[in-house]
Amino acid sequence: MGTELLYQRDSYLKEMNAEVIKVTDEGVILDRTVFHPRSGGVANDLGTISADGRTYEVRSVRIVRDGEDAYVLHVLDTVEGLKPGVKVHGVIDWGRRYRLMRLHIAAHILSAIMYREYGALITGGDIQPDKAKDDFSIESMDKSVFEDAVRKANDVVKQGIEVKVYWLDREEAMKIEGIVKLASKMPPNLKRLRIVEIPGVDIQADGGPHVRNTSEVGEIKLLKVENKGRRRKRIYYTVVP
Repeated sequence: MGTELLYQRDSYLKEMNAEVIKVTDEGVILDRTVFHPRSGGVANDLGTISADGRTYEVRSVRIVRDGEDAYVLHVLDTVEGLKPGVKVHGVIDWGRRYRLMRLHIAAHILSAIMYREYGALITGGDIQPDKAKDDFSIESMDKSVFEDAVRKANDVVKQGIEVKVYWLDREEAMKIEGIVKLASKMPPNLKRLRIVEIPGVDIQADGGPHVRNTSEVGEIKLLKVENKGRRRKRIYYTVVP
């Protein structure tokens, strides 16, 4: 069955009650979690887990698989005193999470514009709380191309468009043009896919946390453009304030 991913239902949940189902040398696997693991190029959450009057530091979060089931491992500073069946309370570092959410939607908007204007797909990416980077399958090294994309992305941000999150059967979802904007990766082999849609702008299969409205992004700021190959151009950007 796997760990229930509470953040997929509500990205604004900051804490949760859960139960330990497995303890490893590194940390604990819980039956449910608000902690987003490192996935889809988005950095993992940090925070704390408390149990029986003791607080544990969550140092990393990642997915571990058992057959078709996906579980979330919370890597802790220590597992002393923890065992299956123990009830815990988890709290994420909200400042870090919210930055990731803003940058994640910014990435969606930018990828949609690059796909629409230049047919460019994402060939790599990484989102950290301070900045993000994306590699696009485009030959042009003209910086004005990316400056224009960022300018158009900020126009979308200012429109204050509500971000919709819902689930579709995989077969139905895969018929939507542009549902996948990664050049070499398909969505996980699930019967139902989580869809993130910015109406009139973008629609993608995505499992990560996002803001509810594009206006929450703030302003997207282009930091740098690098040439990583004939059809691989990398941009670095952040959001302000």
